[in-house]
Amino acid sequence: MSTATPGIDAVLALAREDIRSLEPYKNASWEPSFTRLHANESPWPPAFDAEPAADGTPDTGTLHRYPQPQPPELLQALASAWEVDPAQVLVGRGSDEAIDLVTRAFCAAGRDSVVVCPPTFGMYAVAARIQGAAVRPVPLDAARGFALDVPGVCAALDAGAKIIWLCTPNNPTGTELAREDILAVLSAAEGRALVIVDEAYVEFTDGPTWTREVSRYPGLATLRTLSKAHALAGARMGAIVAAPEIIALLRRIVPPYAVPGPSLRASLAALRPDALAVTARRIAVLTAERERIVAALAVAPGVTRIWPSAANFLLVEWRDAAEALARLRAAGLLVRDFRGYGGLGQALRLTVGSPEQNDRMLEVLA
Repeated sequence: MSTATPGIDAVLALAREDIRSLEPYKNASWEPSFTRLHANESPWPPAFDAEPAADGTPDTGTLHRYPQPQPPELLQALASAWEVDPAQVLVGRGSDEAIDLVTRAFCAAGRDSVVVCPPTFGMYAVAARIQGAAVRPVPLDAARGFALDVPGVCAALDAGAKIIWLCTPNNPTGTELAREDILAVLSAAEGRALVIVDEAYVEFTDGPTWTREVSRYPGLATLRTLSKAHALAGARMGAIVAAPEIIALLRRIVPPYAVPGPSLRASLAALRPDALAVTARRIAVLTAERERIVAALAVAPGVTRIWPSAANFLLVEWRDAAEALARLRAAGLLVRDFRGYGGLGQALRLTVGSPEQNDRMLEVLA
């Protein structure tokens, strides 16, 4: 028999009252043993999609049928991989959808605010502004290796912020936030705000994941994705991990049928043991390549700083970033221009590619 998460009532009280009482959209029921004449679907798959479902039936799992809203087999596979309970997982179209859902559930337009810590992932602020929530920037401290400004976050809490967005490893810096700083924020935010730790790049680190801490802290949620380490950026599969009561709240507003069938099949394939073994080998290659790039760029002309990275990219500062960017583009190589973003100076973000791609990049830059 399930029991309520201790301390969850104070967290749920932070959500919008109209969302807490919202009658969610009722999806067409999913009963594979029945012939589906209830959802206004085509009785035939498109001509190019004749793949049968996993159970061998011709009617389910193909593109002409609506998918399950939250596929139980995917929730179980992700929960097993992340060592959480399936009731703590909600899947959607990348982490971006989870960011949007949380913002809409907890922030009332014109009244509430969120904390972001620039330079960081831009969608936290974009989702808040779309919702009409104020954005309270608390910049990371570059002088301390882009460390979290805990007093600044606490001051934003005192001003009434509803959500605190933390990204570790952080994008675009690649740096990790100190565990003691996140714990301090969790303590200060207890019963006052939801703390969300974005772990999109956690597979590239050696440290523990905050996902496994969700059961200990009712006001903590984490974002996870299959886009990066699992090579499914095109499938758009992400998830939020939180207390079951928060997941149930978000399920009230998640769009109908948010998990496309092809993305579901790709995700389940990526979580099979053989695929996970390949992913682990690729992560090892990418982290080794990351360090090789660091060593090569450390003596490259024009490079002034390489920030430590625990992700699959490097933030590099230059005397003349425009010149480096032009050389890379002339060689047919795209990198991300972060000059002037979030307090950054002459900074470019370089994604770690295959060894051959990295050789090309280093040849241009060195």
